Amino acid sequence: MSQTAESLSTDAQSEICEALNQCVAETAVTTMLAQNFHWNVTGMAFGPLHDLFQKVYEDHFVAQDDLAERVKALGGHANGMLAGMVQASKVAEHDGYATAEEMIDTLAKAQRTVASTLAGTAAIAEKHGDLLTQDLCIARGQTHEKFAWLISAHIS
Repeated sequence: MSQTAESLSTDAQSEICEALNQCVAETAVTTMLAQNFHWNVTGMAFGPLHDLFQKVYEDHFVAQDDLAERVKALGGHANGMLAGMVQASKVAEHDGYATAEEMIDTLAKAQRTVASTLAGTAAIAEKHGDLLTQDLCIARGQTHEKFAWLISAHIS
């Protein structure tokens, strides 16, 4: 049976919010990763990569907000401390010292990691009948998989 935020049990809300906060953390770290690479990319592919990395971080900035607002709609606390996000994230920070190819590889892997976390969160939401969170996570996961493909396409 499908549930709305207010009709979910406290345990379900808690489990879903914990998973969503993991998504927020990984999205936030990936946002900064893309922005860092946007600032620091050089070489023959500078123009298209600079633009693509900007598209990524602009998309992800909005996504962080959507995910965190869903946490709040479920009655949870959106974890907004950067240090906590970096610690919780399966995506690692990067200092930006990298070739364009390394940036592409790192950011594509980050996209796949976030997509996987979102898919897992969608499954948790589905288990509890929270189709609205499930839908949000599926849509975001599809976006991250598309970015992984777009980024990876720059390497033959």
